[in-house]
Amino acid sequence: MKSRTPASTLKKVVVQRLDRSSSRGYLNAAHLGRSDSIDLLTPNGEHEPVELKDVKCIYFVREFTDDFEPERKAFFSRPKLEGLWVRLTFRDTDTIEGIVANNLLELLDRGVQITPPDLHGDTMRIFIPRTALTELTVLGVVGVARREPKRLPAEVAARQPRLFGE
Repeated sequence: MKSRTPASTLKKVVVQRLDRSSSRGYLNAAHLGRSDSIDLLTPNGEHEPVELKDVKCIYFVREFTDDFEPERKAFFSRPKLEGLWVRLTFRDTDTIEGIVANNLLELLDRGVQITPPDLHGDTMRIFIPRTALTELTVLGVVGVARREPKRLPAEVAARQPRLFGE
């Protein structure tokens, strides 16, 4: 008996290959980066295996349209989203900027998931296999957690004058 993947885990994607051809379908995002290929479920219900070494980007889209690539590939100013602001350079010298989670363990995977600069476009996230990249540059850290102030040793704190009857 075959086990079916619950429909809620399948996300709409457009897979763009390095040769600029693309395929539309559904993909379980939890399995990205766990193997050397992905299993794309086409709109016709067929399974299409795709090798990650042939993939340039996997666009997580709201709808299947012809304009799945983000209109903007760079931020106009410093982004407001929390994370690492990065610029990715592809093997074909194309570049894109995005925000990745400020967790370096996620960057050690087989690829990088970014939030693109155009938040109001059709593309919500982009997965880029490591094999498609030649460079990943961190442009900035956005929304850094603040450090707690250093606590003074008890004997020093006791000598500090109190203000306003604390």
